[in-house]
Amino acid sequence: MSQLKEIFAEKLLAVKAIKLQPEAPFTWASGWKSPFYCDNRKTLAFPALRSFVKLELARLVAEMYPQAEAIAGVATGAIAQGALVADALSLPFAYVRSKPKDHGMTNLIEGDLQPGMKVVVIEDLISTGGSSLKAVEALRAHGCEVLGMVAAYTYGFPVAEEAFKAAGVTLTTLTDYEAVVTTALATGYIKAEHVELLHAWRANPAEWGK
Repeated sequence: MSQLKEIFAEKLLAVKAIKLQPEAPFTWASGWKSPFYCDNRKTLAFPALRSFVKLELARLVAEMYPQAEAIAGVATGAIAQGALVADALSLPFAYVRSKPKDHGMTNLIEGDLQPGMKVVVIEDLISTGGSSLKAVEALRAHGCEVLGMVAAYTYGFPVAEEAFKAAGVTLTTLTDYEAVVTTALATGYIKAEHVELLHAWRANPAEWGK
C-alpha cells in the first residue's frame, strides 16, 4: 500500500468525507445497503484538502499521461475536481453529462473538445463503474482518445474492475477501500470486529444486509 493512499485516507476520515457505520448502514441510491459511505465532494469545503486533491490528481495525470491534451470531468461529482486539475495543468476542460441536456444545444459533452484529442477523465468516486464508463463511451463516440481515468477513490468492487478491463480503460486512484479500512482501524475509527463485516459487504454489496 502506498503512503499516498494512507495519507489521503486519513484526510478523508478526518473531515468525515468517508463514514463507516457497520452498525447503522446507509442506503445507496442503487438500493444497496452499505456500512460505508464516501462523499469526496466534501473535500471542496476545506481549502488545504481541496488543494491537496487537486495537486495529487494533477501529478498523476502529468506523470502517467504527459501527452494529454484535455481533461474531462464526469458530472456531477467530478466537475469541480476536473476543472481544478485542468487549471493546474493549463489544459482545456470539459465535462460529460449523464444524459444529453433536454434543452438548448442538447449537449452530452459540455466544453470544446475536438475529435482526435487525447483526453484524461477525472472522477471523484468509483463504485460499480457504470456512470464513469458511460462518460468514456461518450468521449470515444465524440472521436476523442481516452488515455485513462484518474479518480480520488474506488471501492474496488470486482464488477467495476471487470468493467474497466473490458472497456480497456486504465484506472488510477489516490486511495481505495483497503487503505481506508486499514487507516480507520489504525486510528480507532472502527473496531477490529468491524473489519470482517466490511470485507463481507465489499465481497457482495448487492446482497449484503438483506
